[in-house]
Parts: sequence; C-alpha cells; structure tokens
Amino acid sequence: MKKTWILINTGISSPEWNMAVDEVLLYSLREDNLPIFRIYRWEPSLSFGRFSKVNKSINLNHLLKRRAPYVRRPSGGGILVHGGDISYSIIMPRKLLDTRGVKENYHYLSQFLINFYKKLSLMATFASKINLNIQNSNICLAGNEAYDIVIDGKKIGGNAQRYIKSTLLQHGSIPISFNKNYFEDFFLGDSGFDNAVSLQELGVDLDYDALIGLLIESFCETFDVKFISNALELSQERDAKKLLQEKYTQEVWNIYGK
Repeated sequence: MKKTWILINTGISSPEWNMAVDEVLLYSLREDNLPIFRIYRWEPSLSFGRFSKVNKSINLNHLLKRRAPYVRRPSGGGILVHGGDISYSIIMPRKLLDTRGVKENYHYLSQFLINFYKKLSLMATFASKINLNIQNSNICLAGNEAYDIVIDGKKIGGNAQRYIKSTLLQHGSIPISFNKNYFEDFFLGDSGFDNAVSLQELGVDLDYDALIGLLIESFCETFDVKFISNALELSQERDAKKLLQEKYTQEVWNIYGK
C-alpha cells in the first residue's frame, strides 16, 4: 500500500519567507502527522548554513551595498546561491527513519534526486561511490561531503538537515542555472562555481513546471508515495509571519546566527 504524504508547493518567495515556512513546518509537525514534501523557489539571494561564518567568506559591505537578499537557514551546511534553482523540503517524524544514522539518512532521503536526474538522462551518483576527494568548506559548492550528489565529477546542488526531538527537516537545492556574474563578487574567496554544475550547463532545457513534475514523480516512485496536495494551514502561515518579523528579517540571526 502506498504511503500518504502531504505535498505543498509554495511557489517563488523571498529567502526570509522560505526559511520561516521551513522552520514552522519543522516545529509544527507531530509524530502522528502525515509527512510533508514541500517545493518552492527563491528570489535571487544567498542562504547561509546555521553555523556559517559569514564574515569569513562573504564581502558583507558589498552584499549590503548591492542590497542583495540573504538569509540564515535553520539547517547546517554551507553558503549557497539561489534564484535559478528549485528547492524541496522533507519534513517527517523521525520514527519513520528507523535507526539510520545521519549519513545513512542523507543517502536514503536523497535517493529520489538520483532518480530525478536519471529521468533527465544524467548519470548522477553520490560522492562516496566514486571516491571523490572529501573536503569541508564554508561554501556549499566548493566542498564535497560523502552524501553530496555529483554528475561528471562535479557537484550538483546541495542538501542540509536539522533534527529536533521527534522530527527531521531535510531541504535542498536543484540548480537549473547559475547567475555567476551576479553572485561571484560577493565571495571573498572560492565561490565553488568551478566545482559545480547546473542542469542548463548539462544541456537540460525543460521549464520549471516540467522539472517540478518530474521531481514529484521521482519522489513518488522512489518512496512508494501518493500525495495529498495542500496549502499552508492558517496557523502555520500566522506563525511563519511572526517568525519572519522576529527572526528571519533580523541581522542578529542572518549575519551572526544568534
């Protein structure tokens, strides 16, 4: 019997709103609730990992002068560029993951992305399976973790997690294209673009709607899932607006992580 999940497509929004929604979904999900698969897009922006040292990698004066949008995610991982990508979030009770460890969870939950890329005739695999040199970096695209997905030796997108007592959030980015001219000057060092690849660079020319359709199809096939389409509940939208004002538009969080 197929498992039932809730599908929420929130469209394109500001980085601050996107992360406020993800945090609200994480904390509002109860152990007996249906798990959630969320799809969304970003305005051109930067996102920082929960523990990112922003001032070591980003020219903050330039960022503020250009009034470029940015946000700190509730999850770990490095600094990532957005605007030409599709993002997803998985919010689920931890009990559904059995006794897997963190790395095993990444591999398990990211398998639908491998299948998604295969539907685009792209041979994607995990970095750990091709003995790619593992290296940590404050910049998402410049580093390689064992659970990163690579195509032709180059990293494609990034994924990050956040665990609370009974719930897991995993969210990630599928790069359709990179606006390198816009983002390159914000980085003090390596932006990671040379280490990464986008679907456009791989010759994929499908529009966003078609790609989202394939992403949903890949998820359903991988995990034997059927979806109930839904919107944010009124209480979730209310809590997200409050979190937006009190946290995700505040420099003390976005720059300093406090």
